[in-house]
Amino acid sequence: MVRLPLTPAEVERGRRLGCLLRTARGARPMLDTALEAGVSPETLRKIESGRVATPAFPTIAAIADVLGLSLDEVWAEISRPAAGTVAAATAPPAA
Repeated sequence: MVRLPLTPAEVERGRRLGCLLRTARGARPMLDTALEAGVSPETLRKIESGRVATPAFPTIAAIADVLGLSLDEVWAEISRPAAGTVAAATAPPAA
C-alpha cells in the first residue's frame, strides 16, 4: 500500500503534537517516558520532533496517559488552526 504525502496541515498538526508532548515531558528522561508508555524511545523521539506526524491513536493515548495529559487536551492543541491561516483569521474570538 502506498502512503499518500502528508498535507501541510497534517505536518503542522504533527509538529504541534510533538511540541505538546515534549513540553509535558519536561525534564523527565525520554527513555523513562517511552518505556512506561510501551513505545520505543526512537518512536517517542520521532513523534516529539514531528518526524512522525500521524502516529497511531493507541501510541498517543499511551504517551498522553504517562504524561498526565487528557486526550481532550491533546486534541484541543493539535486541532486548533495554525496562526495565519484563513480559518484562524476568520474564527470568532474565544469567550
